[in-house]
Amino acid sequence: MRHGKKVNHLGRQTSHRKAMLANMACSLIEHKRINTTVAKAKALKQFVEPLITKSKAENNQSADKGTHNRRIVFKYLRDKYAVGELFGAVSEKVGDRPGGYTRIIKLGNRLGDNADMAMIELVDFNELYNAGKPKKKTTRRSRRGGGAKTETPPVAVETKTDDSEE
Repeated sequence: MRHGKKVNHLGRQTSHRKAMLANMACSLIEHKRINTTVAKAKALKQFVEPLITKSKAENNQSADKGTHNRRIVFKYLRDKYAVGELFGAVSEKVGDRPGGYTRIIKLGNRLGDNADMAMIELVDFNELYNAGKPKKKTTRRSRRGGGAKTETPPVAVETKTDDSEE
């Protein structure tokens, strides 16, 4: 039985699994989307989302906190370029998002071994899904609805009478 076992081992030893997830996370940060199997995509989502949270600007207000978070992320990713990209362009885009930075889209089965394939992508970098949606307000409102309601007064409609046509 696997009670309380949260890690999907993906059929690999610990060192191989950590290296694979680090490489996949670097590729995801660099290319903004990658194709992989569904199981690896789910494992990658759990791996990369806490790292993106550490890169957000609100977590790096002072220089020592920013340096510390960069070192923690570098311990997992082991790629200087990926850490720079994560703390630069990616953290700017996801700054107002409270979580859920990645999206998994299932693609079907692979031809060779019939494995379930998926595409994992960074949500804010997909222009097709975000094109029609307006920017949300960042203010939070209570559920009680205490806001004042404004009503527009009714507008009088003028009727035309044209005597020349009759």
